[in-house]
Amino acid sequence: MFRFANPEYLWLLALLPVLFWYYWRKGHRLSGQVKYSTLTHVKNVRTSLRILLRRHLYWLRLAVLALLIVGLARPQSGTRKQEITTEGIDIMLVLDVSSSMLAEDFKPKNRIEAAKMVAREFIEGRHNDRIGLVIFAGEAFTQCPLTLDYGVLIQLLEKVQVAPRDWDGTAIGNGLATAVARLKESKAKSKVIILLTDGRNNAGEIDPITAAQVAQTFDIKVYTIGAGTRGTALYPIDDPIWGKRYVPMRVEIDEDLLRRIARQTGGRYFRATDSEKLRAIYQEIGEMEKTKIKVKEFTKYRELFVNYAGLGLVLLLLEIVLANTYLRKLP
Repeated sequence: MFRFANPEYLWLLALLPVLFWYYWRKGHRLSGQVKYSTLTHVKNVRTSLRILLRRHLYWLRLAVLALLIVGLARPQSGTRKQEITTEGIDIMLVLDVSSSMLAEDFKPKNRIEAAKMVAREFIEGRHNDRIGLVIFAGEAFTQCPLTLDYGVLIQLLEKVQVAPRDWDGTAIGNGLATAVARLKESKAKSKVIILLTDGRNNAGEIDPITAAQVAQTFDIKVYTIGAGTRGTALYPIDDPIWGKRYVPMRVEIDEDLLRRIARQTGGRYFRATDSEKLRAIYQEIGEMEKTKIKVKEFTKYRELFVNYAGLGLVLLLLEIVLANTYLRKLP
């Protein structure tokens, strides 16, 4: 940035055209004349460089005055700086990976793939927030701890598959408690859990309400999402005789439980009946849980008077030297 601290002195530049006119008139008025009978032998003689420079030596004086006037106006060069302070949010995504998540009522493929796709979009839209991932079925474990390395988190998210039969089930309490354990030591200003499930709690040794009470103790807000259409949804099964086929499966989401968990912790419950609704829910949660960014902007100026005054002094010395040496004019 560039500015003049005292721009009123720039009005003095208006004197320069007057001085130019004065020096120009003075040069013509003081020039002498010599009469010759003929100019035949001298009319083709070129004017020397020294004479040309001598005629226009006053330009150096005008340049000196211009630089001094600009220097008086105190030119300043400024550098703009910013101090950015962020208050990040710690977020744990808790994802149901029970076999019922294979139901194909969500596009483009099924519930689990739609949940992964929308979660990825949510992650990519965050900045300065630590995000982790917990998955649960009959048991729960941490797929990715809290991290700012979104690339690694997304890679681990993409590897998520539905649970094998030996640990199938829906342990909502275990999933929630695992996420709380990851967040309880957090020093973040805001701690959030986004829990998505498509069923009822039917496994695990931890009661979901007890886990919600623990979350409340550590000031952790829980947003719960029930994923599934209303009524029935087609669920794929592998028939040993007929191969892959689809059977209608009743969608049973314990909405009362999910509402209680959200209400207990100061969060909200959402119902997603398709992929677009799920995407809108994550966007709404993202709007409610915004990272606080404080920007303090200031400009530091450096005085440039010495630069202009120094250049003016150099030109003045140059004029004095030239006027008394190379461009010296005899009386």
